[in-house]
Amino acid sequence: MIRMRSNSWFWALVMGICAVAYAHAQQIGAPDLLRGLADPSRWLMYSGDYTSKRHSPLTQITPDNVERLMPVWRFEAGVGGGFRDKFEATPVAIDGNLYVTGLFNHAWAIDGRTGMLIWHYERRLPNDLRVCCGFVNRGFAVSGDRLFMTTLDAHVMAIDRKSGTPIWDVPMADYRLGYSSTVAPLVVKDKLIVGMAGGELATRGFLDAYSLETGKRLWRFNTVPAPGDPGGDTWPAGHFERGGGATWITGSYDPDLNLLYWGIGNPNPLFYGGIRNGDNLYTASVVALDADTGRLRWHFQYTPHDEHDWDSNQVQVLADLTIGGRPRKTLITANRNGFFYVLDRTNGAFIQAKPYVTTTWAKDVDAKGRPIELPNQRPTREGTRTCPDLAGGSSFTSPSFDPVRRLFFVSARETCQVFTSSPPPKYELGDFVTGGGTRERGGTGALRAIDPVTLERKWEVPYGGPSYSGVLSTASGLVFAGDHAGTLMAVKADTGQVLWRQRLPGTFWGAPSTVMVDKRQLVLIPAGQTLTAFALGSSTTPAK
Repeated sequence: MIRMRSNSWFWALVMGICAVAYAHAQQIGAPDLLRGLADPSRWLMYSGDYTSKRHSPLTQITPDNVERLMPVWRFEAGVGGGFRDKFEATPVAIDGNLYVTGLFNHAWAIDGRTGMLIWHYERRLPNDLRVCCGFVNRGFAVSGDRLFMTTLDAHVMAIDRKSGTPIWDVPMADYRLGYSSTVAPLVVKDKLIVGMAGGELATRGFLDAYSLETGKRLWRFNTVPAPGDPGGDTWPAGHFERGGGATWITGSYDPDLNLLYWGIGNPNPLFYGGIRNGDNLYTASVVALDADTGRLRWHFQYTPHDEHDWDSNQVQVLADLTIGGRPRKTLITANRNGFFYVLDRTNGAFIQAKPYVTTTWAKDVDAKGRPIELPNQRPTREGTRTCPDLAGGSSFTSPSFDPVRRLFFVSARETCQVFTSSPPPKYELGDFVTGGGTRERGGTGALRAIDPVTLERKWEVPYGGPSYSGVLSTASGLVFAGDHAGTLMAVKADTGQVLWRQRLPGTFWGAPSTVMVDKRQLVLIPAGQTLTAFALGSSTTPAK
């Protein structure tokens, strides 16, 4: 995992100190989660707080001193090795300790001061998993003295934070029917909110709530409605049980409205819509659910009848903005289909949208936000070249929003691809079904700053290729993101000036985060199989 000294007495002393620290570890309650990032020693959920801004109030690292940033430790996972076998998790940070998940449902507790391993958990997984897109996991949720994780065999479990020992373990669905889960759960009051993966397989998506104490399921929202349910008429008869609509990226929560906001994945089959005529609600949408009951309060569909795999498993950011002289409670997102959207999060009303990358499939949206599609851009048997590609203008990678500077930062992907479509052969529930494919993929990328009020692009930092890096911003005026080649950079938030770069051992599939440990601000970034912690070196340390 990491390089350790051979002195047994040294490690016995360190482990003893860790044991004492754990004995006095403070439990995490609902007030702690509501405070979000107000406590600088903590990062308690996937996107930092319920608004999903991934914007830190920390100011120790500034544009004036960021050139002194240097790695202080590295943690090597050493699990997997394929193209998607990467760290995608954001560590939970509590009072100097980090908790992070990895491939194949490995999980670790790490001393944030040294990068030293405290405990390691490994789940025994069945050999007949049916997983689409990598054996990843995106992180823990935390409440009390428990951590919560979803699993590749479609379970959800609670783990003791002090020891890494499982407390309860319950199935969400039958993994043999194509269900799995990779999402970082979200704790809301006394409930654990959990999504599922498997939209490329013939499954029916859902979002669940479980009791934090016992693991009992409290409600379920099905993302593909049955006949007779609201939205059921947007599907043909007999298709709802295999319509897709996975929920594999963590949502957001407004405690004042008591609403959960969750992005919903693609319909199935991905590229052939001839057997699923209609808009196919609630796929490629955002849904707002009552957190207590799971009842749908409103929805907005970004891409009706999607045939490009442009799911809406993007982070939905909550921001209070003044638009047209009127204060608005908004939801803002850079959607996979290439459009940047601003919605009213109280009722789902469309406010405005504009492309933030090159889009050839739609020229604009109408007054209600429905895309005005261009002709001859749907997939065909021969193939149709369309922009963006199937990974979209932005995929699952986290954006950031600085509410003071009123800037939204995103790793934008300038890509195009040829999409093909054909009727799938007969298939069963749980089978992998695409109804076509893609070829001739290519493009570039950039870190872009967007004003969500004017929809103007303020600046960009070009990448040589499309990146899957998430983004972090800080109150000191910095933006951290990674390019396509595995170079982490610190950028001045006001202007886009690159102030610092560091090449890391692998490419990015996760997002940076930052936390204070012993009065020292750490920037944490997963790249490849490695989690690296950066901090300021002395003023005489040469810049990297």
